[in-house]
Amino acid sequence: MQKQGLVDVQKVDATILVDLKYSTTDNFVGKDVYGDLTRAYLQPVATQKLARASRALQAKYPNLRLLVYDAARPRAAQWNLWNALPNLSESERRKYVADPRQGSIHNYGCAVDLTVATKDGKPLDMGTKYDYFGELAYPSEEARLLKAGKLTKQQIDNRRILRTAMHEGGFSHIEYEWWHFNALARSKAKMMFRIVD
Repeated sequence: MQKQGLVDVQKVDATILVDLKYSTTDNFVGKDVYGDLTRAYLQPVATQKLARASRALQAKYPNLRLLVYDAARPRAAQWNLWNALPNLSESERRKYVADPRQGSIHNYGCAVDLTVATKDGKPLDMGTKYDYFGELAYPSEEARLLKAGKLTKQQIDNRRILRTAMHEGGFSHIEYEWWHFNALARSKAKMMFRIVD
């Protein structure tokens, strides 16, 4: 990744915490998909935005930190994640895992999955685990889920803390996952960068 110009996010902002879930068994596949990849890498433009989001978060909440769960992802790992969902149709699968044939924004080093944690690394309660597949994780459904008693006000407030910091950093969020943020649109990432194989 470094050969392709990607940057270790902790070299730019040492206060950002990292726990790459695909380098552990604590993920929806239940196995280590990344092997020896344990550092979070992003394109320089995305790293700068993440550092800006980190500063925005700490300006309002000095005791909170960004905790990165996934950053640049090799396409080989994208295939492993795609193939780990054989019971979902391809269109349903695409909601949660980008089709490796097109490449994910993660494969270009321009997307990050993360949460907010205390300084000592304890994640805030967001209402679901990272990588939860279902509407409880959908930012677009939060108001309805709060009304139905499926999410608490605190859980939604915690998600808003994350979204606000990330938007201030220059990221955009997506409809289906509270943890996923894009530094660039996929079309722009494709024009600017090579896929990480």
